Amino acid sequence: MVPTSIAGEHPLTLYLDKRELVTLMTLGHAPEALAIGFLRNQRIVDSLDDIEAVQVDWETDSAAVTTTRKVDIDKKTGRKTVTTGCGQGTVYGDLMEEIDSVKLSGNVALGDAELFALLEKVRRHETIYKQAGAVHGCALANLQGEILMFVEDVGRHNAVDAIAGFMWLDAIDGSDKVFYTTGRLTSEMVIKCAQMRIPFLVSRSGLTKMGHDIAQRVGLTMIGRASGRHYLAFTGKHRLKRNAPQATMTA
Repeated sequence: MVPTSIAGEHPLTLYLDKRELVTLMTLGHAPEALAIGFLRNQRIVDSLDDIEAVQVDWETDSAAVTTTRKVDIDKKTGRKTVTTGCGQGTVYGDLMEEIDSVKLSGNVALGDAELFALLEKVRRHETIYKQAGAVHGCALANLQGEILMFVEDVGRHNAVDAIAGFMWLDAIDGSDKVFYTTGRLTSEMVIKCAQMRIPFLVSRSGLTKMGHDIAQRVGLTMIGRASGRHYLAFTGKHRLKRNAPQATMTA
């Protein structure tokens, strides 16, 4: 018998203006950012100014969000799509709503050397996954390969939403950032990355056909199978520059 670490999993019921909206299963490390990011990526609120307060109470496993103006919850949540988000992710509304209006920056570039630096930093990052497994990790980085924030959760969609929440809270512009995820590159991941206006999406995993199609549609640079000094450039390779010796890129 040996002691071992086990990842936590806690229900967090999200209330919007005293109305129950959804229950998220989460590690619980950043509940306020998770609640804000969920509302942002689900397009239920349009800006941080729409949110008056977020109160988290772990005794009741709840996060109560109050808004500055009444949100038509029925209209916003009338249509629901069960996604690939760790089995039972949920997206409200039309998956493709507003996607055609997304404009990603075309004046930024990511070099091989900076990408490899990011991959190495992610590999060496002290994580819950290394201790206990059973979680996904997401990172927000700059174009120099520096990690600005790293979030882990039992679902990759939760980790993405938490970063989206932090970006709103800290007024971080996504137009010159790189998003890294340990999860696969699905349509949900591409749409959320585009909503945050981030032009680069990187994963150590692969992609889905719909994820690839949407990435092409919005002009996202999508990189998969990224490990060590190797990666696959699936879309948007015009933003990539070769500046590292012995780099391996497959388009």
